[in-house]
Amino acid sequence: MHDLSAIWPAQPDWRAAALDRPGLSVRPAPGLAQHLISGDFAAWARQASFPHADIGGFGLAQGDRYCVRLARDRVLAVGPSDFVAPSGWRAEGFAATPISAGLLVFELTGALSSEILARATALDPSRTSPSAAMNFAGIQAIVYRYRDSETARIHIDRPMGSHFWTWLAATVENLASAEDDGH
Repeated sequence: MHDLSAIWPAQPDWRAAALDRPGLSVRPAPGLAQHLISGDFAAWARQASFPHADIGGFGLAQGDRYCVRLARDRVLAVGPSDFVAPSGWRAEGFAATPISAGLLVFELTGALSSEILARATALDPSRTSPSAAMNFAGIQAIVYRYRDSETARIHIDRPMGSHFWTWLAATVENLASAEDDGH
């Protein structure tokens, strides 16, 4: 069997990865517990003592525990790393799956974060949408604002990390070039 690892870029050291320029900081957001909840997520939220309100695309999440809407009957529950949720199928009408190891989370902070969002998707980042799941920078992602209008969190499948980081670095470089050219 051929070794194809040489044609793919190595994964960055996510503990040290950072993109910084005036008006923008991009970093991985480690230490988050993530659980995919399907079915009656209100019943899950009651059982897990978790906030029930859910956030859609470009919506604003507050606090350290929240749910992000992915589909009519599916949310991503996000909390601190020590958050443990009831998992598996439950008779109350929901299934919960821990997926922290499968998703990388990036945080974009600063006035230029909206420019990055606008370049990554055909959706208007100034308008919320019912679902935070979207095509973003050519891959599937979960995108919403966190804490304030100048901070965004983006969850992507871990195997797409190098691709996404390369896209982010090129986009940040293009923003800097356009700014240097006076555009």
